[in-house]
Amino acid sequence: MRFPMKKFLSYYRPYLRLFLLVLTCACMVSAASLVFPLLVQYITKDVLQGDVSAALSKVYGIGGLMLVLVAIQNIGNYFVDYKGHEVGARMESDLRGELFAHMQTLSFDFYDKGRTGQLMSRITNDLLLLSELYHHGPEDYIKYLVRFIGAFVILFFINAPLTIAVFCFFPLLGLFSLYFNKRLNRALRTNKERIGDVNAQAEDSLSGIRVVQSFTNEPVEIGKFNRENNRFLDSRKKTYKAEALFYNSFETIIQLITITVIIFGSASIVGSTLELADLITFLLYIGFMIEPIQRLTHMSTQLQEGITGFQRFMEIMNLKPTIENKPNALILPKVDGDIEFKHVSFRYEDHLDRVLADLSFHVHPGEYVALVGPSGAGKTTLCSLIPRFYETTGGDILLDGINVRDIDLRSLRSSIGIVQQDVYLFAGTVMENIRYGDPTASEEEIIEAAKHANAHDFIMNLPNGYHSEIGQRGVKLSGGQKQRLSIARVFLKNPPVLILDEATSALDNESESIVKESLESLARGRTTIVIAHRLSTIRNAGRILVLTTDGIVEQGTHAALLAQEGVYAQLYSKQFEQ
Repeated sequence: MRFPMKKFLSYYRPYLRLFLLVLTCACMVSAASLVFPLLVQYITKDVLQGDVSAALSKVYGIGGLMLVLVAIQNIGNYFVDYKGHEVGARMESDLRGELFAHMQTLSFDFYDKGRTGQLMSRITNDLLLLSELYHHGPEDYIKYLVRFIGAFVILFFINAPLTIAVFCFFPLLGLFSLYFNKRLNRALRTNKERIGDVNAQAEDSLSGIRVVQSFTNEPVEIGKFNRENNRFLDSRKKTYKAEALFYNSFETIIQLITITVIIFGSASIVGSTLELADLITFLLYIGFMIEPIQRLTHMSTQLQEGITGFQRFMEIMNLKPTIENKPNALILPKVDGDIEFKHVSFRYEDHLDRVLADLSFHVHPGEYVALVGPSGAGKTTLCSLIPRFYETTGGDILLDGINVRDIDLRSLRSSIGIVQQDVYLFAGTVMENIRYGDPTASEEEIIEAAKHANAHDFIMNLPNGYHSEIGQRGVKLSGGQKQRLSIARVFLKNPPVLILDEATSALDNESESIVKESLESLARGRTTIVIAHRLSTIRNAGRILVLTTDGIVEQGTHAALLAQEGVYAQLYSKQFEQ
């Protein structure tokens, strides 16, 4: 993947003025540090070799100048560390917000394939490392470049031949760094993928901890986690091996540079072309040239981690939602709820077989239609096509005579309420979860919705009523209570079209009776499609559609379908026998 430098640099734009001030301070700090060896040279070569009586006052004066330079360096470093990190943190926050917002736009097929732990790793770990690159990258490179160039110019004026001899080592260091950086980049990318796998495994196991403990499968989960953890450890070991080779070889080259300076510098002193004070200054400035190389090579890991993090960030940002609005998509002012399927076919991207094939039927406004059939016939998939959670691979779906592809997604989905078997509640209070149906709703409207859903009484019995915390995914509530909150949420949304996806199949008889009453109240006056597992719950449906892998094979009322003694009668008979 080619590194998108223009996009990378664009995140500096909102903070460019502050960041340039940070870089200016970094340059000032580096320039101040270059003065120290010159002052040492002046003391040893001129002050101490001249008039001894005047030397002490000059030394004190130079000492005072050194203290001023130290103060400049400390104030500059404080500003660079504080404001530089602040800029990096702000940019990290912008990136994280942009990534999360983009993830909200991606279609269901992306989440069908992705693992939550991997996505969390990209939102957290990758961007944290990227923040360090944004801050330390330009700042350190400019700071050390000033030191390197400044030291090289000063050394050149002290002794040009020795400076050129030393400089000949640096192209070797550059080539060496390029070679190992490629190896480190590959290793660090593997690290990120594998820590993502560790996160995904931990998230999967901890989310299902109740199932794990109920089956006493803790050793199984520990084994799965350890496998991913060990794979991550193996990749880290390879990274450390590459780093050890790189850094130790680099240190060897740096030691060779120092030896070269000592040997040839001493020879120059013997040949009277270099003074001892100049050699001392030369050695001090060699440190100034070598330190940037050392620091920048140690930063190579941070650089590669940041680059890899940005590449992984861009991998997600470059993904386009598979389901998007058309230009000038229609916003529906009013929805009657007329739904028509015209020769609709569908199959999932990674499946060869079609889930639905040439399916046609019509649901009239306000009609209560039940959808039944064997498991795997595509009932839930069919209902997911209406709000365009997935796109049909053939045919058309019409809402009030308008193709759903031509309707603005927000307008389409705000017209449809969905109550599922697997209720998802967010960590927070009862009121916050009901308000999810309409974020602008007042407290009175929320309470009214709860009453319609037969949820008000049990809510008032909670420790803090509507302000009671319900735990992650509503773990503190029973199945029936969670379902009634989800129904209250849809009541608050007040959509003209309602989809009930086996909303009572996981409940006990008492809870089912209460929830069924709530659902009937919710469905009144709305176009309703019910996916039913328990056929006894849809006897009063205005029309029942029987869906199999061959399509809709039967439709009619409960009594009419029983009289046909076909697929529906067989399904009903099996349930009755059970």
